[in-house]
Amino acid sequence: MAIQLQQVSYIYADRSLWKQTALHDIDLAVPQGSMVGIAGATGSGKSTLLQLFNGILKPTGGSVRVLDVTIKAGEKSPKLLPLRRRVGLVFQFPEQQMFEETVEKDLCFGPLNFGLSLEEAKERAHRALLDMGLDPALLARNPFKLSGGQMRKAAIASVLAMDPDILVLDEPTATLDPLSRAELITLLERLCREQGRTVIIVTHRMDELLPYADSWVVLEKGRKAFQGSAQELARDPFILEQCGLTVPQSLRYWRAVADRFGLDNEAPCLTAESLAERIASLCAQPEEDGRGERDGYE
Repeated sequence: MAIQLQQVSYIYADRSLWKQTALHDIDLAVPQGSMVGIAGATGSGKSTLLQLFNGILKPTGGSVRVLDVTIKAGEKSPKLLPLRRRVGLVFQFPEQQMFEETVEKDLCFGPLNFGLSLEEAKERAHRALLDMGLDPALLARNPFKLSGGQMRKAAIASVLAMDPDILVLDEPTATLDPLSRAELITLLERLCREQGRTVIIVTHRMDELLPYADSWVVLEKGRKAFQGSAQELARDPFILEQCGLTVPQSLRYWRAVADRFGLDNEAPCLTAESLAERIASLCAQPEEDGRGERDGYE
C-alpha cells in the first residue's frame, strides 16, 4: 500500500480549551499506483487528511503509514524530510506560491533544496514541464506572464520536479475553464497510468474525475462515510447528499436509467457521452424486438 491509516484521529489545539476534532478514527488504504478521489463538504476534514500524508500534521490518535515511513500518535516521529521528498503536496491555487523571476528557477527551487546539483535540477525541471504538457520554451518565461492554465500546470510541475512517488492535490482544477480542467485531469491520469505514481485528488467537481479515479473516499464531519469505486458509488449515489454534497449529474442520471431498465448488474456509464449511447441503445431495443416478432409471425 502507498498509504495506510489505522484508526487515525486529529485534534487541533489538543491541549487547550478550544480543541477541535477534525478527524475521527479514520481507516484508509490507498494502493500504490492508483488514482483516488476525495470528496467532502467544507469542514469535513479533507485538508487535514492531506496534510497527514507527508507529515505536515502528525496524528493525535492511531497510525499513518506512508510508503516505508510510519508515524504513530504519541511516539517520536521518524525523520520526515525523505518522506516529504517522496510525497508531493499541491495546495489549492499553487500558482500563488510561485515567486521566482523565471519558470525554470521556480521548478529548480525544490530539487536544489533537497541537495540536487543545478544540472540535475534543470533536467528535472525540463522533464516535469513536459509531463505537464507544457513547451520547454516556457522555462525562460516569467511565471506571472503565463495564462491561468499554464501557470497552474507550471506550479504542479514544480512539485513534480522533485520526482515524488505520491502526488496529492487539493482542488487542482479550481478557477480553471472547462477545457483547462479536462486537460489537467487527463495529464494527472497519465502520470498515474504511465509513470506508476499514486495520485490523490481532492475535488468538489466529482463529475470530471469519475471516469478516471480507481476509488473514492467521502468524508462527513471528520468521519469516513464511504470508500469504494465509482461503480459502487453509482449503486447508492444519494449517500453524497447525506454528506452535504451534490450528486454528480452522471450518477443521478445513471441511477434513474438503471432503476427504469433494471440495470443494477451493469457497469455504470460515467460520462455524458457513454450514458447517451446507452440510453439510445435501450430506446432502440423495443423497436428492434417488435420487428423481430413481426417477422417471425409472418
